[in-house]
Amino acid sequence: MIKHIIWKKNSLRVLDQRLLPRRVAYIDCRTAEQVARAIKDMVLRGAPLIGCSAAYGMALAARKRSTTALQAAARVLVASRPTAVNLAHAVDAMFRAAAGTPPQRLPAVLARAAEAYFRSDLDYNRRMGILGARLIRKGSRVITHCNAGALATSGIGTALGVIRESFRQGKIAHVYADETRPYLQGSRLTLWELMGEGIPCTLITDSMAAHLMKVSRIDAVIVGSDRIAANGDVCNKIGTYGLAIAARHHKVPFYAVAPTSTIDPATPDGSRIPIEERSAAEVLEISGIPIAPKGARARHFGFDVTPARLVTAIVTEKGVVRPVNASGIAKILAGMVR
Repeated sequence: MIKHIIWKKNSLRVLDQRLLPRRVAYIDCRTAEQVARAIKDMVLRGAPLIGCSAAYGMALAARKRSTTALQAAARVLVASRPTAVNLAHAVDAMFRAAAGTPPQRLPAVLARAAEAYFRSDLDYNRRMGILGARLIRKGSRVITHCNAGALATSGIGTALGVIRESFRQGKIAHVYADETRPYLQGSRLTLWELMGEGIPCTLITDSMAAHLMKVSRIDAVIVGSDRIAANGDVCNKIGTYGLAIAARHHKVPFYAVAPTSTIDPATPDGSRIPIEERSAAEVLEISGIPIAPKGARARHFGFDVTPARLVTAIVTEKGVVRPVNASGIAKILAGMVR
């Protein structure tokens, strides 16, 4: 287990993922506003993890023993990353825990609720790993995108959780990780996790995946998600959509792995998902070093949406949605899929 967020009762210690793999360092957040800043600045990232962190941020705000303070904390936390619905899911869970609680008991009640939220995500990771491994055949060579591992969750990860469990069962022969420009979550974080556990892996550029599918046997693409619409459209790190198109062309199964907290039934389809556009500096520079001419402009969409028709299956802690459509999503939310 990677100790990437540590609850200290009066603070939340978070691993600064911006520095990996070069250095391991932590930042202490003592207020909800500091947690929100850590989320916004990518000190921590990954939809399930920022949900867990938001829950702890609400617990920190509860120390003021005021519902007004909780409401203010909720606004700043939800606004920190607009695409991942897990933030709002976690905040709503904390408000439910706070309902009817006397002000003097808010700190203890929300601290317990945040820890329970964290533990539930840990359990969901394990369940998704087991369910997803059933889709993987022995000797598989897979491609993954961004980082949907332990660093993005409370446990073994979503997409990487499936890969970890499949490897444990002897089903994974090799993992190809997209570097995931411009933030390089694949090269910096996914490779760090896979190599640390001795899982055979190779880094590829984002633009190399389609060629690899053409010239080499690839058995599956496995990714995470930041928000899934009611019709099954999957929003994930920028570059996922192109990967899905390449997978469909080469008849490679494309699997998305995410807890049901990532599903947003209030969003009918992917066109309604807000796509975060981040600073152009993250495209124009790498670690502060310019890689484009001075004065150059750039666009930086953090995410894209893969239509449900390109998704072979969605793995959740409640079961596997296959085929992926509105009916399947509704059934999984109702607990009708196993």
